[in-house]
Amino acid sequence: MLTLKDVKPGQTAVVQGVNVTGQARGRFMAMGIIKGSKIKVVKIAPLGDPIEVLVKSYNLSFRKAEAEQILVTLS
Repeated sequence: MLTLKDVKPGQTAVVQGVNVTGQARGRFMAMGIIKGSKIKVVKIAPLGDPIEVLVKSYNLSFRKAEAEQILVTLS
């Protein structure tokens, strides 16, 4: 299965799961990163960190380590 880190700029993915627990899981859920939500990768920094994504109508940035915890499928 792909992670958000593997998605290229311009591609859209659907969240299949989040591999974190505790406060981090709650933080991801509060940002709208829940199963079934669509995420579009807007751009990736030149050195690959951070990754800017569009979730619903707002932009978020994730570090590579965080993006590896978000399981997705391409849509």
